[in-house]
Order: sequence, then structure tokens, then C-alpha cells
Amino acid sequence: MKAALTTAFLLLFVPLAAATDPAPVQIKIRDLTMVEGVRENPLIGYGMIVGLAGTGDRRQTVFTTQTLASILQRMGAQIPAGSVRVNNVAAVFVTANLPAFARPGAQVDITVSSIGDAKSLEGGMLLLTPLYGADGQVYAAAQGPLAVGGFSAGGSGNSKQLNHPTVGRIPAGGRVERSLPFPFDRLVPLSLLLREADFSTAGDISDAINREFGHAVATARDGGRVEVDSASTGLANLTTIMAKIENLTVAVHRRARVVVNERTGTVVMGKDVRLGAVSILHGGFLVQVSTEFSVSQPEPLSQGKTAVVGQPDVQTKELSARRVEVGEGASVEQLVNGLQTMGATARDVISILQAIKAAGALDADLEVI
Repeated sequence: MKAALTTAFLLLFVPLAAATDPAPVQIKIRDLTMVEGVRENPLIGYGMIVGLAGTGDRRQTVFTTQTLASILQRMGAQIPAGSVRVNNVAAVFVTANLPAFARPGAQVDITVSSIGDAKSLEGGMLLLTPLYGADGQVYAAAQGPLAVGGFSAGGSGNSKQLNHPTVGRIPAGGRVERSLPFPFDRLVPLSLLLREADFSTAGDISDAINREFGHAVATARDGGRVEVDSASTGLANLTTIMAKIENLTVAVHRRARVVVNERTGTVVMGKDVRLGAVSILHGGFLVQVSTEFSVSQPEPLSQGKTAVVGQPDVQTKELSARRVEVGEGASVEQLVNGLQTMGATARDVISILQAIKAAGALDADLEVI
């Protein structure tokens, strides 16, 4: 039995970095903002999946058999819940989002998730399920065949599973039964909320709207909200006002950002991320622990017992340092390519990026998720 522990060392030499300002991009206001109050509303329901090929809930999932017995009783079949023994059904939670301005008859996508011990929902059919809002009212109804992006086969230690077979979707499987009243034409003032707060972007949006209408109708209240005085626009319909505003373009300087996931070793970076001149010295100290087992036999007629004895062996090895240099204004992509050349793993890259950010040579936001 062997175990290895590697301790990495980073040495950074960082001159003063000069950030380069990335070129702005033209983005429509509709992609940068959302109207305050205009949003989706979550819906939830409890339903039953039928038609499974023996992969449904087992007998110990009591609420499944109770639900099935209740459904059958409404259909005229009187059976006690304790006598139901079928594996082709599964109890599920059904969720959806009610879009803003949805009217009765509109279709919505449905997500179905198993809440019992079903192995797979593949091939199942969702029975008619009412979907409730936060106020307890029914706003939609769902029914239809599931689309599951995975499967589970086999059993008793010899099985194969692909993706997640206990969650499925029904595209357009829900139908809106009740609309959610929303007086959009009475929104005063009309507030635009930035999807990502930024003072300069809020100011640019306000300026673009004022140029379109020829006078001051919009005001940036803070980095995340722009207010529009609809009465000063000369247009009586708020829908017409928003149609003109949302198609205006604004020059946006994207924020340089590097996102790393330490659990999976994933690094996602923007093309505008730049580094200051930096030299990285990356070495390692390897500690390897191994244990050899031997059997100790007692002397004849000594009434002793045979025992297994472990003999640990600890070895240390210092790895040679590896060095990579990055010039002023280099991209993170060039850094990662250099690190891969010297044999650094994805987790090494994450540690090095965090050290570069701490040293002040990474001209970007570093977000760890």
C-alpha cells in the first residue's frame, strides 16, 4: 500500500504591471438590463410517473403506493394502499417557471425529479399534475412523456449508469391555466436593473436613452438601476417606450475575469485577461509512504496466534524546480500553455493563478467556485 503527498512551492517575481484597456463591445440594452418587476415565477407540484420498466419506487416508499391507491379510487377502483405492489410507478416533484405576461393556453417546459428510490424515469409518462404558485393557487397543469438524458441498467453489483436517470424534462409539457396579473402599463417610474452592476455602464445607458429621446428622460440612480420618466418621453404606451429603449446599443468594457473550480480543476478565462511581467518558479517535495505486510507465525506448541504485521517505509524525494517566464501584457492562455509545457496539472494552474493574483500581477477578477 502506497500513498504520496506532494507539496508545491511557488516563487513569483513581479515588476510593476501596466494594465491594457480592452476594446469596448457594442451590446444592446435588452442584453444588459431587465425591467424591475418583470420576472418569472416558480411553480411546483406533486405527481406520479407511470409506465416504467420495473425501475420505479420500491415498496418501502409508502407515499407512492398511497398516491397510486388514491388515483385508482378516483377512477373507481377500490384497493387498500397496503396491497399495492408495483414497480412501474414513481412519485415525483414537478417544477416549472411561469413566464412574465404568460396567458392561459401558453406552454411551459417542465422538470420532473424523483423523490423516492426509483432507479430510472426512462420511458415514463407523467400523469396530469397541477402546478402551484407561492400563493397556493394553481397556475398550470403538466402531463406528457419524459425525456431523460441518461439510463441505468443492471444490478447486484454489475450495473451501468449514464448521466442522471432520475431527473427528466417534458418540453412544452405544461399549459398555463391562470395568468398572473401584472399592471405593466402602470409602472411609474420605469426602472431598468443592470444584470451586472457597473457605474460606467449605468451612466452610458442613461446617456444613450437621453440621446434617443432628445432630452433628459433617464437617470442613473446607482450602479445597478436606471430610472426612466415615461411621462417625459412623449409616448403614452410603455411597451412602445421599451421597444425603443431595448434596441439601443451601449459600448461596454467587459470586466476581465478568471473563474476556477477547485473541485473539478476547471479554469475558465476571458480573452481580455492580461498579466504583468512575472517569473514563476514551481518545484515540489514528494513524500511517499508505503507499507509492506508480513505474517508472523507463533512457535510450535506455544499457543500463540498468527498475526499480520505492517512494516511502514517512508521515502522523501525533492523534485527539481521548474521555471516559466511570462512577458508584460501576456494573456492567461499563454501562461497556461507555458505551465502545461513544464508538466503542471490543472490544480497546479489554479494554485499558481491564485498566487499571481495575490502578488498583484493578474489584471482581472479571480473567482473561485
